[in-house]
Amino acid sequence: MFDKILIANRGEIACRVTETAQAMGVRVVAVYSDADARAKHVAMADEAVHIGGSAPADSYLRGDVIIQAALDRGAQAIHPGYGFLSENPGFVDAVQAAGLVFIGPSGDAIRAMGLKDAAKALMEKAGVPVVPGYHGSNQDPEHLSGAADAIGYPVLIKAVAGGGGKGMRLVETPAEFADALASAQGEAQTAFGNPDVLIEKFVTKPRHIEVQVFGDGTRSVHLFERDCSLQRRHQKVIEEAPAPGMTEEMRAAMGAAAVRAAEAIGYSGAGTVEFIVDGSNGLHPEGFWFMEMNTRLQVEHPVTEAITGVDLVEWQLRVASGEPLPASQDDLTINGHSFEARLYAEDVPKGFLPATGTLAHLSFPAMARADSGVRAGDTISPFYDPMIAKVIVHGSTRDVALARMRDALARTQVAGTVTNIGFLSALCAHDGFKAGEVDTGLIARDLAALTAADGAGSADMALAALAALGLLNPASDQGFTLWAPLARAVLLEHGEEEHPVTVHMQGADAARIAVAGAEAEVQATRGPNGWLLDGQKAPQVAVSGDAITVFRGAGLAFHVIDPLARAASGGAAGGVIEAPMPGLVKAVFASAGDSVEEGQRLAILEAMKMEHSLLAPRGGIVAEVLAEAGAQVEAGAALIRLEEEEEEEEEAAA
Repeated sequence: MFDKILIANRGEIACRVTETAQAMGVRVVAVYSDADARAKHVAMADEAVHIGGSAPADSYLRGDVIIQAALDRGAQAIHPGYGFLSENPGFVDAVQAAGLVFIGPSGDAIRAMGLKDAAKALMEKAGVPVVPGYHGSNQDPEHLSGAADAIGYPVLIKAVAGGGGKGMRLVETPAEFADALASAQGEAQTAFGNPDVLIEKFVTKPRHIEVQVFGDGTRSVHLFERDCSLQRRHQKVIEEAPAPGMTEEMRAAMGAAAVRAAEAIGYSGAGTVEFIVDGSNGLHPEGFWFMEMNTRLQVEHPVTEAITGVDLVEWQLRVASGEPLPASQDDLTINGHSFEARLYAEDVPKGFLPATGTLAHLSFPAMARADSGVRAGDTISPFYDPMIAKVIVHGSTRDVALARMRDALARTQVAGTVTNIGFLSALCAHDGFKAGEVDTGLIARDLAALTAADGAGSADMALAALAALGLLNPASDQGFTLWAPLARAVLLEHGEEEHPVTVHMQGADAARIAVAGAEAEVQATRGPNGWLLDGQKAPQVAVSGDAITVFRGAGLAFHVIDPLARAASGGAAGGVIEAPMPGLVKAVFASAGDSVEEGQRLAILEAMKMEHSLLAPRGGIVAEVLAEAGAQVEAGAALIRLEEEEEEEEEAAA
């Protein structure tokens, strides 16, 4: 076994690998960027090395710097985590050339699965079923269009070097093909430097079921399947193991196919073989096809660990150090059911817009496993993925596990940024999902209901007002004038609505709270176990500056409005297009004097590994372009200003 390893990653996966390595007596070297100098993974490690600037290209993607750090600190091996350099065969070759061990597959195995078209040809040879489609090298639009006609619509255009839904377009009819192809190729060129695409038959009720495999370079085993069908924009949201509705016959067929795939490339370490499954008529052995193989540990690996009792990171370290596979196929069994929910800092009602913020409060229930790379007080950086944590539960049955996930989400507390907890909770309560009727289109079909914002009630606003005024734990003489109870007013903002609240203290342990004028009143009393609002126990509250979070449901965020500050900044024009978060201006499509229409794309902002189109809020004339492509901007920075409507009318009259 190794004495010391370096983890070439950050965030929750770096913390996850560190925990297992240290439990095995292996020392850990962390690497960090400028933005991560005080990060959790750095604090957990035995040693840490600074490797560059905050942007991934300046730090976590600098393979030569990472390898030198490992050599300088006496590490014997490098664990790549996932993302960044984990599936870069050139990095694997360089690690091995430096005399270090790469904790993962060979560079050749990664190359074999790196391009979707070549991988599918290889899988066909190995006897693994593949989706009907065109995977050839001829990229002429007419040839591709003819291939789509031969396959039969609907078809899916996919970038051969793709991932995360980039370079992917669903085409329903031949008339849509040319535009969709151009769009997919352009996005693929931008994201991967390779515009080539493949064409596949689109499965009308698809399920995404993947099989965890593990190899030692010669033989492989599978650790059963995971269902990852709950997706938005081709990104997984909630994963579970085993897959609902799975039969023993199909499990055996999928597992055998996955093992053939791994052994065909001499796979070593943890990997995942992803299949698209036709869920329209139940699961049957003829209804699954190879999509791709991820040659690394997956984000959702904890659900497999939960049902098998296997620590996959421990297996990675043991096999990479030269040990044989720790178990045979017959040794592996399924115990119960597990779910993983990905908790993100994102504004769901605004189209899942990634968010930043400083975590004023962060707490997870003891009954769930929470894999997280952040702590209370940490900042969600614009440079990296906005994941806060993965919440994982296990139960004896699917129903028990799902009930535990609903409870775990209800008990998870995050303050300081918006999150998708409400969305995750709505998914767990969805009738179809509860019944195991899952497919990749479920979220899109019911998006409006799943993303409905949780409204604040009078009791929530009353509690927020008490917190905003510092009255949750008042001193014995606080809240009184000489002759009468003191009334104190506060203006709260929740969502886009304002709520005036007046608190009439009636001693240190009681208050009458008028919400929205006199339209509603809440009686608050404090006992030995905390505050009661109209006789009901008040939820917990977190206060950070002017931000108040009431932990009911998914958490309700309030902001205290300072009327003076608002007056000073009032009059902001509705014709200013601002950056919704810190990021890189990728492109600007407008110039001063241009006439634009409402909803027209004016710029693209790249932040948190995603591109965001900034649209014109109304029709008008561009007065100024205040940022150029390549500029790094802060949240709220003005990028483009439209002329005031009065100016436009005067110009038209002239």
